[in-house]
Amino acid sequence: QVQLLESGGGLVQAGDSLRLSCAASGRGYSSRYTMGWFRQAPGKEREFVAAVTWLHSTTYYADSVKGRFTISRDNAKSTLYLKMNSLKTEDTAVYYCATSPNYSGRSEGEYQYWGQGTQVTVSS
Repeated sequence: QVQLLESGGGLVQAGDSLRLSCAASGRGYSSRYTMGWFRQAPGKEREFVAAVTWLHSTTYYADSVKGRFTISRDNAKSTLYLKMNSLKTEDTAVYYCATSPNYSGRSEGEYQYWGQGTQVTVSS
């Protein structure tokens, strides 16, 4: 019903910037859904990164990325973005886009639809 396709990952050096995109499609998708980014580093559990609601575009960030990452959305294009500045080696992970029809927050279990992920590798 809802497809999410991430892009924009790659190999960068510490201190560099990168912008991830997530294109949403499918009959089940609505621009009224909350959209978020999560990440999973090797050997670790998936963790919340950032989310943005459709109403007022309220944003949430993990403490580890606050001030460095910016989440935004273009509802006309059904696309979610994550601008990542001042990247650190600890930001290396697979980044996943997710969306929820009726939840706004940080809890992974509340997001119903997920993309396949895009790899971000930050070298020192």
